[in-house]
Amino acid sequence: MRPQGEAFVILISMNYQINSKTTYLTETLEKLAKEEAEILMLAKTDKELGDLATEELKNIQIQKLAIQKQLDEIVATEKAEEEFPNEMIMEIRAGVGGEEAALFAEELAIMYQKFAAEKNWQWTPIYKSESALGGFKEAVFELRGKDAFKNLRWETGIHRIQRVPATEKSGRVHTSTASVAVLPLRKKTNFIINPADLDMEFSRAGGKGGQNVNKVETAVRLIHKPTGLDVRSTSERSQARNREKALAILSAKLENLKEKEEAAKFAENRKEQIGSAVRSEKIRTYNILQDRVTDHRLKESWHNISAIMNGGLEPIIEQLRGLDSNQGDDVQSVASYH
Repeated sequence: MRPQGEAFVILISMNYQINSKTTYLTETLEKLAKEEAEILMLAKTDKELGDLATEELKNIQIQKLAIQKQLDEIVATEKAEEEFPNEMIMEIRAGVGGEEAALFAEELAIMYQKFAAEKNWQWTPIYKSESALGGFKEAVFELRGKDAFKNLRWETGIHRIQRVPATEKSGRVHTSTASVAVLPLRKKTNFIINPADLDMEFSRAGGKGGQNVNKVETAVRLIHKPTGLDVRSTSERSQARNREKALAILSAKLENLKEKEEAAKFAENRKEQIGSAVRSEKIRTYNILQDRVTDHRLKESWHNISAIMNGGLEPIIEQLRGLDSNQGDDVQSVASYH
């Protein structure tokens, strides 16, 4: 039997966090609870109101159940958004292979950018360090859009390319690598950063963006002393905004580092998983000569590599999503950061 009156309001306030999405509904519940209490009091003092009171109480109960259903739906939606947020950070770094690796890192970034465009996601560069030939030594991007993290969380790990570079005169096949890290940007974080643990540096952002970017020290670099994690943000036009962005990225990295450490405690018990996909694990090979992309976790290959590198990742992502849903809790999240 459901609690009535004030007891019902107390239960609601305990079960639901008041926020902008639920405030109006909980206020409506409070009003209904007061009406319910008043009707019950009147029914006790005036027996002739019995049938009328019963009917009114039924109507109130129906309204309360409808509102609670809405609250449950909001809470479920927020829980899903917290697990798979629509905002994420993607960090791409050149690995083994020198300039060729940097060029490959840039090609991966372009591939993901085009995939994001197909999904109508917002793609924002946060920071990039270019090599001598114009590739990326390191690049960080922010993505916003429905199911962005849910779709791309499997991309964390080492990507390998095999091809004959344009600068190779003898025709030898070179193997180069780049690492990808995918970090969810959650609205609620359990990791609190102690300001005393941070070193903060400011510099000129440089590049495009007008005189403010080039003449004022708007670029921000944060170093988390206990872990050595290094985060930079140069995309915003003000130092304060870049600092806020860098803190959000650092918080995401620290939370993923913590999750990875906790998951490692139980890794021995996980016999069926497609891989932890930390940054040291090779997850995919792009073989240009054989026109083939192979995902080593799925143990499957796809041809037409030019289409894939042009943003046609959907067949691979779809397979990874399917494997995730089939294995459920046996699959370790590949969004962990190393």
